[in-house]
Amino acid sequence: MALYMAAASVLAGVESRQGSLKGLVYSSSFQNVKPLYALVCETQRYAAVLDAVIASAGLLRAEKKLRPHLARVLVYELLLGKGFRGGGGRWKALLGRHQARLKAELARLKVQRGVSRNEDLLEEGSRPGAASQVPRYVRVNTLKTCLEDAIDYFKRQGFSYQGRASSLADLQALKGKHFLLDPLLPDLLVFPAQTDLHEHPLYHAGHLVLQDKASCLPAMLLAPPPGSQVIDACAAPGNKTSHLAALLKNQGKIFAFDLDAKRLASMATLLARAGVSCCMLAEHDFLAVSPADQRYARVQYILLDPSCSGSGMPSRQLEEPEAGRPSEERLRALAGFQLRALCHALTFPSLQRLVYSTCSLCQEENEDVVRDALQQSSGAFRLAPVLPSWPHRGLSTFPGAEHCLRASPDTTLTGGFFIAVIERAEVPSSAPQDKIPAPDCVPSLAPKRKRRRKAAASLPPCT
Repeated sequence: MALYMAAASVLAGVESRQGSLKGLVYSSSFQNVKPLYALVCETQRYAAVLDAVIASAGLLRAEKKLRPHLARVLVYELLLGKGFRGGGGRWKALLGRHQARLKAELARLKVQRGVSRNEDLLEEGSRPGAASQVPRYVRVNTLKTCLEDAIDYFKRQGFSYQGRASSLADLQALKGKHFLLDPLLPDLLVFPAQTDLHEHPLYHAGHLVLQDKASCLPAMLLAPPPGSQVIDACAAPGNKTSHLAALLKNQGKIFAFDLDAKRLASMATLLARAGVSCCMLAEHDFLAVSPADQRYARVQYILLDPSCSGSGMPSRQLEEPEAGRPSEERLRALAGFQLRALCHALTFPSLQRLVYSTCSLCQEENEDVVRDALQQSSGAFRLAPVLPSWPHRGLSTFPGAEHCLRASPDTTLTGGFFIAVIERAEVPSSAPQDKIPAPDCVPSLAPKRKRRRKAAASLPPCT
């Protein structure tokens, strides 16, 4: 079956570091991504078990044309999955010749390890944990629709809207086709973990953005008012950029920089789909952008989300459960770049407010970078106190570090994240607090409600 070949190709790509598991799944030519993603994730999770069974059974020695990644997929389906799909074709016949031996080796492995369940064969780090229980967060794109219409659309599809959540416990308890409004972010809907909306028509139309809650915080905390000029220093893949444009209501200007031409091309498509018209994309190294350039003389807001280890990403924890902490050498290189980028951003003459964020859990990329940049700014900038009720604060590594925010699956039901809001010292803090007013409802391009509305004007494509 094509499904098994596609899954083997994705696993080979992950192993050779051609991309992330999810990225390779969604860029594959296989049409039905949901079963492909599920099969690849489970095969990857049981990889060590499958390799041990395959080796003990001598499968690859007996079937010399069978490639290792395809063998993993097929043996997972035979022993741990739901059986071969669509009859299995020639793969079922091939594995059938070795079925008795493979099952015997799996049983022997369980006896050796003193377990009775397949899941108990997994290493501790590979078992389902907090990362797999992070809810599905869905940001309503107010450039194309409004919260009310999005909620109504889901209700017409059979979902049950439960109103605004009052606590993390409400989010944790979500099941089935129930969904909530996030208690903090005014345009963020919350669905049960593992809800797949990648094929949803509103997602394809750009009305919904599948974005983790922690990833929504940087733009919200930067809070540029409509008409502002903003730099998004390391912009791809573009979800935060589209969030900034929604906050600006497409009034103002976003200068978005990234060095990767392919990522920028994908980002241009994403922004066009989201109805963003106030963004100027540039394939450029932010470190080479001159603060003296008159084009940026009025930039008062900068969002800096630089390349990082990604150690806090739930997808990385699920796809590479044994990835562990990055090497010290890699951390030093990343932190060096991050510090240079942050110090450079702080030299823009009109800058009033900056958000520095990473999807890393490592102190070296987070508190240490912020501390060193503030020291080098010689008192011109300071940390702004934000979201006092946020439960997970920065590590106490320097005075004021408690003003930084951390996020994790365990403490905030989000991906792992770090955020620091930095403001010019002579400007009073205007950081958004826990109660954030909902933006005005933009005329909707989503399926219309029964009451009459003015037709929405079409938005120009992203520049």
